[in-house]
Amino acid sequence: MSTLTATTEEPRTTPARPVYRVTGRRVLSSEWAKLWSLRSTWITLGLGLLFLVAFGLISASRYKSGINSGHMDRDFADSTAVSLSLFGTNFAQLALGVLGVLVTAGEYSTGMIRSTLAAVPRRLPVLWSKAAVFGLVALVVGTIGAFVAFGFGSGIVSGTPAAMSLTHAGVVRSLLGAGLYLGLVGAIGAALGALLRSVAGGISVLVAALMLIPGLISLLPSSWQDNISPYLPSNAGESMFALTHDSTTLPPGAGLLVFLGWTALALAGAACRLARTDA
Repeated sequence: MSTLTATTEEPRTTPARPVYRVTGRRVLSSEWAKLWSLRSTWITLGLGLLFLVAFGLISASRYKSGINSGHMDRDFADSTAVSLSLFGTNFAQLALGVLGVLVTAGEYSTGMIRSTLAAVPRRLPVLWSKAAVFGLVALVVGTIGAFVAFGFGSGIVSGTPAAMSLTHAGVVRSLLGAGLYLGLVGAIGAALGALLRSVAGGISVLVAALMLIPGLISLLPSSWQDNISPYLPSNAGESMFALTHDSTTLPPGAGLLVFLGWTALALAGAACRLARTDA
């Protein structure tokens, strides 16, 4: 006679998975890591810094040669060390703005945005983090470039009517304003990339807003130009780092507020589309 012994199996215990919470700090950290993992980030930031410094030195050298030869170009007659050193800002803004578009629109072109939004279902923190991370990087690069360009440029024009130092009134404010302007341009580029979800479209709108529209406004009657031109993004941004202003330009504080308004408008449009449509 056989006896059956019942054996009770012990329940298997599976290790509990760690619970990861989506927090603002972690989203920022993720966007920071993605930004610096791209080769285009290093190349484009380097180009932006190169444009800002190189064109500043070229304009300062041209001014110095005009002084020495006695044949000063009319466009450089009233230049200062600040305006000469920041001559490359218009070129640097294109490099940084284009990279801002790539930061957001690049994920749509590769399809990586689906993984990003799956990890952060609320969506809008992704946009804020992208704009904040790249805007901060562009701000640092632009500020460093502005001070480096002024350091070398002021040395070149030393002993000329354009000579200035950091202790002159408004110089530090202008250099910091140039860095802030480039940082906001980067944020606008990121917003346009998220709004249009196309690299080509974002770059086209960015170039049109910063360079083409001011040229078209110059075709309007002068009375219209005086009322419209100061409030365009590029002109309002330039007033942020101008040493002086006249009746046709905004004061630095007003220019900053206007440009912040344009930045907020671009971000609001991108947030609205991101919240209402699928990736």
